Order: sequence, then C-alpha cells, then structure tokens
Amino acid sequence: MRPEVRAFVADGPLPDWDASEQEIDARVRQLNAITAPVSAEEAVALVGCFGPDDCYGVAWTLLHLIETGPNPVLTTRPAADAGEWPHRLYDRAVFGGLTEDASAAREADAFEA
Repeated sequence: MRPEVRAFVADGPLPDWDASEQEIDARVRQLNAITAPVSAEEAVALVGCFGPDDCYGVAWTLLHLIETGPNPVLTTRPAADAGEWPHRLYDRAVFGGLTEDASAAREADAFEA
C-alpha cells in the first residue's frame, strides 16, 4: 500500500460536518495526494474511511477515488449499520452491473416460491 494511502487510512474516518475547517482541509489535502487508480488493497482500506455524513462533499471524492480501483470493491451488501457510504458504493456496483445483489436475488426467490 502506498504511503499516502496508509497515512489517510491511519487518520481514520472522515470527520463530520461539525469538524473544524482546518481538520477538513487537512483530510482533503491527504485525499488529493492519492493518485488514481488505487489498488484493490488500497480500495478496500479506503472503504473504512467514510464518516457519518458527506463531510461537505469530501465523501464523494473518496467514493470516486475508490471506484478507480478494480471493481467491484464490495461484492456483498454491507451490514445494515455500515453507514450510508459503503451502501452507496455497493449499490453503484450493483446498478452498474459489476456485481449481483445476492440478497435481492434471495428475496426474489423466496417471493416466487
């Protein structure tokens, strides 16, 4: 894993809207230091960096960076408590035809039975 990705991941999830401008700016600088594309290992590590909200749009930048890696990053639906952003990443892979939503397929099978 590249040092700039390791540093971003080590600082944990993105802050929420209540964070200071300096804290958000520091995370944006870290994120911008990561060049695309990311490796599969880096993409998986970066998924854990989503915070509780969109961090003034920074979460979108993170999502798009993750999507530069080998897709799909998430092949199974995240746990219900995983937060909005891992679910959004997974749903984008399903809607894009990169992976099948196995839980939806199981529900359809049960409905047809």
